[in-house]
Amino acid sequence: MTEKNLKIFIFILIILIFISPAFISNFNKVSYKKINNKNQRATVLKDDKKEAEVAHIKMPDEVKALYMTSFIASEPKLRQRIHNIINDTNINALVIDVKDYTGKIAFQSENQELLDYGSGENRIKDLKDFLDSLHKDGIYTIARIAVFQDPFFANKYKETAVKDKNGNIWKDRKGLSWIDPNSKEYWKYIVLVGKETAKIGFDELNFDYIRYPSDGNMKNIVYTYSATTTKSKVLKDFFSFLHSSFKDTETKISADIFGMTTTVKDDMGIGQVLENTLPFFDAISPMIYPSHYPVNFIGFKNPAEHPYEVIRYAMSEAVNRAVIASSTAKIYRPWIQDFDLGADYGEKEVREQIKALSELGINSYMIWAPSNVYTVSALDKQ
Repeated sequence: MTEKNLKIFIFILIILIFISPAFISNFNKVSYKKINNKNQRATVLKDDKKEAEVAHIKMPDEVKALYMTSFIASEPKLRQRIHNIINDTNINALVIDVKDYTGKIAFQSENQELLDYGSGENRIKDLKDFLDSLHKDGIYTIARIAVFQDPFFANKYKETAVKDKNGNIWKDRKGLSWIDPNSKEYWKYIVLVGKETAKIGFDELNFDYIRYPSDGNMKNIVYTYSATTTKSKVLKDFFSFLHSSFKDTETKISADIFGMTTTVKDDMGIGQVLENTLPFFDAISPMIYPSHYPVNFIGFKNPAEHPYEVIRYAMSEAVNRAVIASSTAKIYRPWIQDFDLGADYGEKEVREQIKALSELGINSYMIWAPSNVYTVSALDKQ
């Protein structure tokens, strides 16, 4: 063999070694992605032999979140404003609508079973990239999923809907239709939505409208599946079903409940009883907006004008009930108010709500502003 041919042979041999499957398998066996999370660091292992895993952030000990509609999330320039607020303050989490009052899902799943329902709208076209950018900045991501208020599903699958006495689909005062909360097939659908939502990158699923309707012509309602079971029992069974469906996953689940559940012992006709939620969720979020309490609540003609007192009373009752039920104040992550209703809300009003919670040992909260315009001065700097 000539010297020239020898060099060619060695060159080919080297190429064959480097492109062999065994070499590639060992070289690319694992890759690591590290994520900074303000007070913690999460390491995600991705095995190239399997489908690429999505990075998730561990739930912070204290979750402080802002809310974002799917419409804002679909516009990079608009959502960046809120992203910047989180980066500049002690806020460490973001709640994004994934399934809102329309019943439509804000992203298009690749799961054929979910695609067959036709509920995907692909409103947030770059959702995976957006979640990745949030995770890179250590921001915990929460998907808000409206459950039994679902006009899309009710109209497409009429057998699951709440009916009126004439057999038509019942609607609330906003013209929205609902699912009978005891429809077991719908339970399975919600779990499917939740698991696909987690798969796309969300760290937590926040379930809202987990209740029976509360307004409209209530005397004209007919429940096909709930006729022989109490509302509170139906919802407790649903909560248990959610818990069992996600307990063996890394996905955290949380529940939004009426603010009055912390001070009222019965189910208020909507099926929600505070004690029935405590065993089944990683966080409970009473919607304790002062503007939503009735006239003369704890003696105030206009409760919205007294955010500190209303929050302090409402959540002190919640803490007492949690202790009796062998839980602690840490289970609570209330929704608080940053919108004008009943009174003007600015820095003072938002801070008073946070102060009232802190004095009760509750340092987690989520701030609701339907406009997605927040009182930044009420937030401490990072």
